[in-house]
Amino acid sequence: MLIHPMPNPVAFALGPVQIHWYGLMYVLAFALFIALGRVRIRQPHIAAQGWKNEDLDDMLFYGMLGVVLGGRMGEVLFYRWDYFSVHPLEIFQIWRGGMSFHGGFIGVILAMALWARKARRNVFDVYDFITPLVPLGYACGRLGNFINAELPGRVADATLPWAMIWPNVDLLPRHPSPIYQLLVDGIMVFLILWPYARKARPRLAVGAMYTLLYGCARFFTEYFRTPDWQVEVAGLPITSGQMLSLPMIAGALLMLAWAYKKPGAV
Repeated sequence: MLIHPMPNPVAFALGPVQIHWYGLMYVLAFALFIALGRVRIRQPHIAAQGWKNEDLDDMLFYGMLGVVLGGRMGEVLFYRWDYFSVHPLEIFQIWRGGMSFHGGFIGVILAMALWARKARRNVFDVYDFITPLVPLGYACGRLGNFINAELPGRVADATLPWAMIWPNVDLLPRHPSPIYQLLVDGIMVFLILWPYARKARPRLAVGAMYTLLYGCARFFTEYFRTPDWQVEVAGLPITSGQMLSLPMIAGALLMLAWAYKKPGAV
């Protein structure tokens, strides 16, 4: 049976300033956004829309604000309001982990809407452009969660080869759920979405496809993660992450149907 290595969350220190692995994962995510964005700009159907490297750099600034502010507020409001309402100053300690993807998703949508208005671009075109750049950044965030020993999985069968003890939780074998989400919600979604986005698609189709893929992937991987909270619907347990993913799946299906029914859709 594996044991979580419980690495030091501080990567290195520069005098009194501590650099955390969790923060470095976000730096890596933003670097991947730029690198993949440069590749995407060179794709013929994207280049034909007049995208430039300067647009990418500008969107990164807006996107960073959306991810950090939206992700943190999502964690506070969706998952841990009882705690943060008593410890409000800890809301600002983002280096300790605790970022909600669904909150960050909403934050990025709002940030991109602001950027689209500033750049006089259709917000759906912006959404289509950036979504293929997101999954690998998400995977970086989940690696940061694993390093921080966050999001332990549900108790697993001890015979599972990769069952893992999390010493900060208990001595029971558990699913390494951040690794599952890194592989499925992040890398697998990227491997499906990137080839799909390399060809011209109807407006909003790429963004809708990402929303659908992530929503379905997250709904699945939530079965292996210890839920922050859950409710029962028709006798079936539904976790907080699954409840937040269901509107994504339903909305994505409607967006895909709309995208492909428009006149001139490919």
